[in-house]
Amino acid sequence: MSRDARWKALLELLVERGRLDVEEAATQLEVSAATIRRDFDQLAEQQMLVRTRGGAVVHGVSYELPLRYKTARHASEKQRIAKAVADLIAPGEAVGLTGGTTTTEVARALAVRPDLASGSPALTVVTNALNIANELAVRPQFKIVVTGGVARPQSYELIGPLADGVLGQITLDVAVLGVVAFDATHGAAAHDEAEAAINRLLCERAERVIVAADSSKLGQRAFARICAAESVGTLVTDVAAGPETIGRFEEAGIEVIAV
Repeated sequence: MSRDARWKALLELLVERGRLDVEEAATQLEVSAATIRRDFDQLAEQQMLVRTRGGAVVHGVSYELPLRYKTARHASEKQRIAKAVADLIAPGEAVGLTGGTTTTEVARALAVRPDLASGSPALTVVTNALNIANELAVRPQFKIVVTGGVARPQSYELIGPLADGVLGQITLDVAVLGVVAFDATHGAAAHDEAEAAINRLLCERAERVIVAADSSKLGQRAFARICAAESVGTLVTDVAAGPETIGRFEEAGIEVIAV
């Protein structure tokens, strides 16, 4: 196992459990305890975890795994969700994309749609996510608009008042939200309040709002609210979302597409 793969696995285990012992992690990943101790020390230097005697704990009460370490989590579900979201977008529309692993997959699904291979423009994509803009900028048929702002390293998103200035001047057909939590009562949410504020503004500028979220995000709450559930027109999720969970969103007036 490569170091990057090992670090990704360690961080994911840490997020799930909150605490990891060296021996436990070594057994789980089938490597030596010395390797795990070295990994923990290096991850602690990057402020991705806090070292403890004999192990590690998550970094802070609102710990958020950086985007580059989240790409493999629920990967197949996110790709199915992304294709279903992309199918809801019509040629020529102006689309807002927030940052996140699922919305990144939406951008990739849009990029390979045959009916969006040409046009003037085929789509207008407005995003505050640097990685999404970077992937789509090579598509000449897409008009890419990037907000200003200060880059947030966990999600590659631009946040702050400079982003507000751009978003206040545009109108969108659809906003696609990637979220860390979506609940039928409490709405859509993010870990970071500045990120939530930009995502909220994207929603306000759009005629319709789609939440793209795998089932692990549903029924969850997070620190910073993006928008109320009634602001969302469509939820696209995976089939692991149970009937009861789906029913709660449908009762709130949200169309649910499970793929």
